[in-house]
Amino acid sequence: MQDADKGPETTIDGRDLRIGIVQARWNAAITDTMARHCLAELEELGVSAKYVRHVTVPGALEVALALMRMADNDDFDALIALGCVIRGETYHFELVANESGAGVTRVSLDHQIPIANAILTVENEAQAVARAEEKGRDAARVAVEMANLMEDLS
Repeated sequence: MQDADKGPETTIDGRDLRIGIVQARWNAAITDTMARHCLAELEELGVSAKYVRHVTVPGALEVALALMRMADNDDFDALIALGCVIRGETYHFELVANESGAGVTRVSLDHQIPIANAILTVENEAQAVARAEEKGRDAARVAVEMANLMEDLS
């Protein structure tokens, strides 16, 4: 059934799903907040803590490699990338923002596994703080919804 305002109905049921989370430690105050809210939302959606693997890496550029290893193991229904890149005074921001995003997408497509990309790319710390809680919760919802959809499509 489809609601004209909402589009097709979606399933967001985390029971029995296995979720992997890769969290960058750079800007840890932000990414820790994101992780806390992501984990709480996963629990709210029915994902058992025993089916969640949460690892950390140094920064956003290292996220894709850890995601790839998780995807290689075929142990997960969906993955989540958590990170925060804040613009500085050099081109490094663009490099990290673009390459981390491209890496996450490549892993998702190459391994045909949903990845909720919650690597924030913001102008300043205030923007990151304002988005951290919601982005963490959204990542959990996207991962669960996409895992459900992939199951429905197979």
